[in-house]
Amino acid sequence: MPASRKSKPKAAKTPRERMAARRERLRAQGLRPVQHWVPDLRDPKVLADLRRQAELMARPVEGGALDEWIEKAYDWSEWR
Repeated sequence: MPASRKSKPKAAKTPRERMAARRERLRAQGLRPVQHWVPDLRDPKVLADLRRQAELMARPVEGGALDEWIEKAYDWSEWR
């Protein structure tokens, strides 16, 4: 590169400055930050509760109440 075209070395940006620039670019694209909270699957209490809930969902509905409700709620005319 010719001597006249050399550019000054850029000062290194801090992680905070890089993140601020990234957020600026994303906002310029019409995006906004949101925060999502999800279950911590590393927590044994959370895993136990999820297993408990899955077991409850896997049980059959007593008396076929769900099947009866589906029969009443769904319009089956297009399938007959």
